[in-house]
Amino acid sequence: MMRAWILPVLLLLCGSVAAARTASGGSPGVAVAVLAVFLLLAGVNSPLVFPRSVGALEARRRSEADGRPIVYWRPGCQYCVRLRLRLGRTARRAHWVDIWRDPAGAAEVRAANGGDETVPTVVVAGRPHTNPDPAWVREQLSRGA
Repeated sequence: MMRAWILPVLLLLCGSVAAARTASGGSPGVAVAVLAVFLLLAGVNSPLVFPRSVGALEARRRSEADGRPIVYWRPGCQYCVRLRLRLGRTARRAHWVDIWRDPAGAAEVRAANGGDETVPTVVVAGRPHTNPDPAWVREQLSRGA
């Protein structure tokens, strides 16, 4: 749980230090802009951007019932952030599994990717797809709805 927040906290700390140095140098407007950029980066890389995660077993049960895809992800993964942002509001229709919180989810990702924890891994109808095109995932979400 804690390691999911390491990158956002580091971004906040670095942004605070950079903004403080810039402000002490006599540029408060630039300091505010620097802090805003770091806050945005911390927010995008935090687990808060993603829909609430469920366990792998619960996600599989729900996916079998409603036909929606399962997205295995982890905080700090730039490809996961890209997928989440490109899906927009449709992302909430998928079943999201944080592999850092769920060992069963991590095991499923390793099984699908030859032992590697490569995310995002999207499972549709029992078939895994590693780092798929967000447009394709959006299409799968509209089919499952």
